[in-house]
Amino acid sequence: MSGEEEENAAELKIGEEFLKAKCLMNCEVAIILEHKYEQIQQHATDSDPSSQVSQVFEKSLQYVKRFSRYKNPDAVRQVRETLSRYGLAEFELCTIGNLCPDTSGEAAALVPSLKSGGRFPGDAGNEKIEKMLNDLSLIKKFE
Repeated sequence: MSGEEEENAAELKIGEEFLKAKCLMNCEVAIILEHKYEQIQQHATDSDPSSQVSQVFEKSLQYVKRFSRYKNPDAVRQVRETLSRYGLAEFELCTIGNLCPDTSGEAAALVPSLKSGGRFPGDAGNEKIEKMLNDLSLIKKFE
């Protein structure tokens, strides 16, 4: 992104490096960290300090577990697949997946690029956002 252009997430002007980046939802990070935690615990010895879990690691794991909306790995996969079908940018997908808004108005307030970016403009856009949120609520209900 050139120095003259101002970054604006509401218009998906977030910089080339962020548009290409792969984002993870809290629930995906929780799965990864839990797996790593199990590996560390299996190979841990009392005499080897490098095999101990750091306090930062533990706090990070606690954080993502606390703020994960989905616990089941299959549900996590379904959330990503469902949101991907709506053509969301990575950071939009993760924001919606993390925050789980209840209404299209709330979703647009949390992720302004849904409306201003032209992805879901007008009243028809509200219906598409509501459909997307309903799809997510079904996944949560049957988790």
